[in-house]
Amino acid sequence: MISDFLSAKRRHLRIAIFCRSPNPNLNKDTTECPCTVTVRYPFLISVPHGGVEVPPEVSGRLVLGPGELSWYCDPGTRTLFDFGTAVEAFIDTPVSRMVVDLNRPPLPLPPRDPDGIIKVRTIDGRSVYLPGQFPDIDLIHRLLMQWYFPFHQQVDELIDHNGVAIAFDCHSMLPVGSREQKDAGRPRPLICLGNNGDSRGRPRKNSIATCPESWVTSLADAFREEFSLDREVAINDPFSGGFISNAHYWRKGVPWVQVEINRSLYEPGEETVNREEESHRNILRLRENLWKALTRFWEDAKREALPHQAA
Repeated sequence: MISDFLSAKRRHLRIAIFCRSPNPNLNKDTTECPCTVTVRYPFLISVPHGGVEVPPEVSGRLVLGPGELSWYCDPGTRTLFDFGTAVEAFIDTPVSRMVVDLNRPPLPLPPRDPDGIIKVRTIDGRSVYLPGQFPDIDLIHRLLMQWYFPFHQQVDELIDHNGVAIAFDCHSMLPVGSREQKDAGRPRPLICLGNNGDSRGRPRKNSIATCPESWVTSLADAFREEFSLDREVAINDPFSGGFISNAHYWRKGVPWVQVEINRSLYEPGEETVNREEESHRNILRLRENLWKALTRFWEDAKREALPHQAA
């Protein structure tokens, strides 16, 4: 199956690609993007939780201030996973997940799911909106039509028109599970890879894995080798994959892996003097390691497929 899949997608690879990041924040840094490669890799990179903007329709309604909005998003991920034109497709969003969470199903609407598409509470139990300011159904509809449905339509179009062979839904996670999460109080691994399977990447009973077991375990090995880690790379624990990877795998059949990076890998301690500058430097260094791990995995997958093609 893997060999047939790779054979069908190999024609989309391109050569002699220069890597230039479209992210203006990166252009301010003199560190070159690590993605100068001889092929454009057939990856779709999705970064749904890196935005911090609040649309005007809900401005003034939130309890949370700018610093809190940043903390509750996946800070730095729009830079961390931006590999420029070295990948076939990239999608992110400026809007805060505390306003519209793109990695949740469109139903049920609040208040049935307080951590759903429109947030009622944060992951540690705080109210998101001021008393009496929670969006009514008309405003919820406008927010979804402006931010949610266009994002998912664009994901489908990127897969259809860009020769995508595998997609990565990319996130960061807090070092310890928060109060309202299933792993509350439990330390998290440095890297978590999710394919909606079990701890070895195998399909769970009555469910479908979004990526072959052999691929997600190979990707885990690539991360372990690149980061010199062992048990700190986990599969499907604590996160097995959200709505984006599951829904678009079902819709298009292209493999998806949810990638979660522990924020302790790039966020400096509270005692650091210039935390923002230090965090940005750490992100740029970490991005290079991430890129090496992803491309190591893909090159191994292609080599694994070659003997089957020769037969």
